[in-house]
Formats: sequence, structure tokens, C-alpha cells
Amino acid sequence: MGSERMEMRKRQMSVQQESVAGTTAPAQNEQPGQGNRGSNACCFCWCCCCSCSCLTVRNEDRDERNRRASYDFKAEGNADFEESTKPTAEEVCLWGQSFDKLMQCPAGRSAFRQFLRTEFSEENMLFWLACEEFSKETNKSLIEEKARIIYEDYISILSPKEVSLDSRVREVINRNMLEPTSHTFDDAQLQIFTLMQRDSYPRFINSSVYKNLLKTVSEQSVET
Repeated sequence: MGSERMEMRKRQMSVQQESVAGTTAPAQNEQPGQGNRGSNACCFCWCCCCSCSCLTVRNEDRDERNRRASYDFKAEGNADFEESTKPTAEEVCLWGQSFDKLMQCPAGRSAFRQFLRTEFSEENMLFWLACEEFSKETNKSLIEEKARIIYEDYISILSPKEVSLDSRVREVINRNMLEPTSHTFDDAQLQIFTLMQRDSYPRFINSSVYKNLLKTVSEQSVET
């Protein structure tokens, strides 16, 4: 009897242990699974949100660079194209008579721009060229965009290409930037034109750059 009772008790304990193990094991298995699914879902959502945000920022930056590069090409590329033109002896002589005649000639602007580059003041010509193109714009949305680009490139004190303007003109520009028009930079363009005329132009006419160019085209003119 004693041995039979012991055997029955062992069986009961064994059954109880199996039932306990059967109920706890799925719970233990389920918890890691649920934790992983929750973590993965959360991580997945975060990664998606982060990826979308980063992708959006990168696209916006790329679009901004493309717009700026496109506008810079128009503002500066024209001058680069002018460098390939060959002025006549008569044109080069006229450059020495007045600054207006120099600026009216594409080859003259190109030669003068090269000279300004040696004096580290090329931004004056670049700003003047940008304003020339900007003044011809009629699309309102493009006017606002180009005005902002010109301001950031040549007016902002944080720009490495900032041009020298007095406080009065800067105040006018700041007011004009509230509602930009094609005439937003007229005062600034005139002031930079006057600065180049009074400061850089006399040095250009007396420079070896201009004298050598005049000599070269004159000799070519005689030969032909």
C-alpha cells in the first residue's frame, strides 16, 4: 500500500508539473515574440519616418542646389561666354574713352571682369550682371526666388561674395525684399556701377592687361 501511494503521488506530481510547464512555456515563448514584434514594428516605423524625412530634406537640398546652379550659370555663364569673343581694335580703343562704352561691349565686360579677378573684386561685376538679368524678369514667382538668391549671394553680410554698399542702400533693399520686384536692386546696381567706374576702371585702363590687349588687336588690325 505504501509503495502504491508513493507511486500515485509521483504520478500526480508529474502531471501537475507537465500542466504547469504547458501553461508557462507558451507565455514565455509569446513574450519574446511579442517583444520582438513590438520592437520591430516600432523600429520599422521609426526607420521609415526617418528615411522619409531624410529623403525629403535631401531632395529639397538638391532642388535648391539645382535652382541656384541654374541661376548662377545664367548670371555668370554669360560672362564666361563673352570671354571667347574677340574685340576689334576700334572697340578696345572705345573702352579707354568711357566706362559706359566698356560695359556696353560684351568683350569689354569680359576683359574687365578678368582684371577685377586679379584684384579680388570680381563679385562687383557678377552682382551687376545678375542685376541686369534680374531686371528683365517678369514672372512674379521667379522674381521672388531670384531676389532671394541675389540677396544671399551678394547682399548678406554672411556671404563671401558680399558687395560694398552703404547703409542707405541696404535699408532700401531690405524694404524692397518684403515684396520684391524687378527693380529691387536698382539702387544697389547703380552704386556698384559707380564704384567700379571710379575705383577699378582707371586702374584697368592704366594696367598692362588693357595696354597689351590694345597693342595686340592693333597689330592684328594692321596685318589684316
